[in-house]
Amino acid sequence: MHGHAHHHHHTHGDEHDVHHDHAPPGDKRYTVAIALNLGFVALECAAGFWANSTALLSDAAHNLSDVLGLALAGGAAWLARRGASDKRTYGFSKATVLAALANALVLVAACGGLLVEAGKRLMVPQETAPLVVMAVAAAGVAINGATALLFLRGRTHDVNARGAFLHMLADAGVSAAVICAGALMWLTHAAWIDPLASIAVVVVILVGTWGLLRESLDLALDAAPPGIDVAAVRAFLLEQPGVAAVHDLHVWAMSATRAALTAHIERPAGSDDVFLKVIAGGIKQRFGIAHVTVQVEQARRDDCAGC
Repeated sequence: MHGHAHHHHHTHGDEHDVHHDHAPPGDKRYTVAIALNLGFVALECAAGFWANSTALLSDAAHNLSDVLGLALAGGAAWLARRGASDKRTYGFSKATVLAALANALVLVAACGGLLVEAGKRLMVPQETAPLVVMAVAAAGVAINGATALLFLRGRTHDVNARGAFLHMLADAGVSAAVICAGALMWLTHAAWIDPLASIAVVVVILVGTWGLLRESLDLALDAAPPGIDVAAVRAFLLEQPGVAAVHDLHVWAMSATRAALTAHIERPAGSDDVFLKVIAGGIKQRFGIAHVTVQVEQARRDDCAGC
């Protein structure tokens, strides 16, 4: 090795770490929540068409967003646990990112359709069945409230349970707003209230989905995961003893919760196992990046296409 102009050393973070994807734990509460809400989404869709109410259809889309989130996260986490192969060297870890992106795209598409229909109905109001709207929305409050109670226990210690509890409470609140819209329609016979309520619910869905869409699209394009400051990572590498320069630095998401890093480091004194261990351990501790690959060079390479 001493005859070469520069040395190459590689280090990988511990690939046997246990990584916890933010997916539903394997308890029955999530199965019950998915089953209850999926059943209610079907009922609400049918009632929405029967009662000619875009407000009910929008509320169904809002409830479907949580069902999709839980189901897609669970399925993606199952895929992510499957091992790597010679062809898929990362396994199916990226499935969690693709699931989040698919979830967001489906919801945005549904919201677009609902906004178009609501806009038409604002221009040409159509009669609805307000009592049916109120009854189905009341059932939504009951089902979402009961589902929220499932996650009441343990919400202070389990971030997944707390998220599910708050989501179900929010769904119950939206259904309660639809009840109010139905009551106003019944009292005033104003048909424009239904599409207006629909637009309000769609806005709630879009506000909640926009962040998911932007983040999952970034991760699908191999952008640095949110919360990881690449400039700070570069500064950390430059702070290490003997490091003259850092180039070809890449940070990307292997899954929705796991990040990877590669970098070329110029270090005239060369490298050793202690230096590589300090870098890998420091990056994991400070930035949460467990899969680290570092190439140490004693002089700048002229044949590095990415530098």
